[in-house]
Amino acid sequence: MTKSVVNFFILLPLFIFNACGQNNNTIIKTTAMENVISKPENPYYSNTDTAKLVLTDEQWKKVLPPDLYAVARQADTERAFTGTMWKSETKGTYYCAACGLKLFKSDQKFVSSCGWPSFFEQDNKNSITFKDDNSYGMHRIEALCGRCDSHLGHLFDDGPEPTGKRYCMNAISLDFVPDAVANQNKGNLETITIGGGCYWCVEAVYENLTGVEKVVSGFSGGTVENPSYEEVCTGRTGAAEVVEITYDKTKTNLDEIFKVFFTVHDPTTLNRQGADVGTQYRSVIFYKNEEQKKAAESIIAELNKEVFNNKIVTTLEPFKAFYKAKDYHQNYYENNKNQPYCQMVIQPKLEKFEKVFKDRLKKKN
Repeated sequence: MTKSVVNFFILLPLFIFNACGQNNNTIIKTTAMENVISKPENPYYSNTDTAKLVLTDEQWKKVLPPDLYAVARQADTERAFTGTMWKSETKGTYYCAACGLKLFKSDQKFVSSCGWPSFFEQDNKNSITFKDDNSYGMHRIEALCGRCDSHLGHLFDDGPEPTGKRYCMNAISLDFVPDAVANQNKGNLETITIGGGCYWCVEAVYENLTGVEKVVSGFSGGTVENPSYEEVCTGRTGAAEVVEITYDKTKTNLDEIFKVFFTVHDPTTLNRQGADVGTQYRSVIFYKNEEQKKAAESIIAELNKEVFNNKIVTTLEPFKAFYKAKDYHQNYYENNKNQPYCQMVIQPKLEKFEKVFKDRLKKKN
């Protein structure tokens, strides 16, 4: 670890943390976590979130361009043979242009003479839904995005084998990412799994750090495969509440990830953060390789020597598996800002984090 990192901690007072009171009956709407495509003007757009998205007409008008709004929300139809997408054979993935849901892969596409992008199969059974369309004196099957119910086009029975179907789509309703671009982006991404008490709090902080592409709350460690939240809460599974952080190595690094980690929780209290007590709240780093392990060992040794009066009790454990928590635990702060817990516990931590790391914050839309 660099000397500047040590100096940073010497000057930094420890944060004060409260307990994490969790209510698993909370109903929330999830928002974007990681995008292959960036649409800062549309905060609801996500290439990974599959939770149902329900917006008002006015909300859609604010985030969609007029031509896309006309097709996606008013079932307009673009002119045939518009652009090159209808005849393109480039390998890649097609997403809903309104909400980002993955709809098709290029190997499900065929060049049709109809003049619109055509596919014989959808990505999965939930990616596209259907309803009867009796407009214009015809009976057709309308195809809708499975996440946001945006109009995509129509389904016909004149496609090629093996399905015999033709998903006739409006090109404006589709976003396309070539495989070459997606693979290039993936080459810069790494993941690290850490636990510092309540995963709501840790997640909320890292979602605001430049270079972090995705933060997912869940569980690691222990002896139970894919434990439920209720099972982990008993403290008998050996699992810990953790966040899995995906970050871009060209924009941040392990030093910074760990700097934030040891800032936003107290690593000197054994199996405890505030009033949250138990091994499920332990301070832990699940390392996936020797680089992560050595980086963690280095920063802990330096902090024990230079900063903390009490010994750091953060455990270093080999990563075995990560189990994602249910949807209502994901992106909790962003979806529940008016909740008393978010205002009284998470918000003060975020404000301190933003003050200390003001030069490393993601730009707000």
